[in-house]
Amino acid sequence: MKYQFKGHDEPFSLAKEEMAELLTDGRLLVNNKIAHASKVGDTWWIHYDGHTFQFELVEPGSSATDDDSNLSAPMPGKVLELYVEVGQVVEEGETLMILEAMKMEHKIVAGKAGTVTSINFQAGDQVEQGNELLEIEEDE
Repeated sequence: MKYQFKGHDEPFSLAKEEMAELLTDGRLLVNNKIAHASKVGDTWWIHYDGHTFQFELVEPGSSATDDDSNLSAPMPGKVLELYVEVGQVVEEGETLMILEAMKMEHKIVAGKAGTVTSINFQAGDQVEQGNELLEIEEDE
């Protein structure tokens, strides 16, 4: 399982096996050094090797950026309809595809105006939470 985090730099991912070993007393062992971690809301504070790090866990299906251009699956489901094709110019708020998840239909809409540069799933395809469905390059 991979976890995605957002810090001061670019978002990064860690596989569960790459993470620290949790000791019985609740501390973390990372590279033979002890780390202390605490969670406040959605923010993790990690004290390690004389440094303090602050990270936010990016939930699957949420955007790893702070803008509204997220085009990933909010939950597992099936692509019912696809309304765009690669190279098509779209407007902000335009419906790009419809997902069916938990017996409900979910519209995937463009968070910005731009050109569709890739479509990763077609009608009838199953998607997992967090899968990137489409990509849009913002027009200048």
